[in-house]
Amino acid sequence: MTYSIVRNYFNRPGRGRVIARGLTLTEAQAHCADPETSSSTATGAKALATTRRVGPWFDSYEQR
Repeated sequence: MTYSIVRNYFNRPGRGRVIARGLTLTEAQAHCADPETSSSTATGAKALATTRRVGPWFDSYEQR
């Protein structure tokens, strides 16, 4: 069983984008636990640039 990471955008509900595939559950959970995977907690330059470009966002995982 594998998992994908989906980037979800508050300004575009239902139009998430898969940014990683083939992860284990542990890998997917670790990714989503990182503060850099949500616009509300991220402080890195790349994440802040994403927020300026697309508005609020967050990463989630789903079974594939």
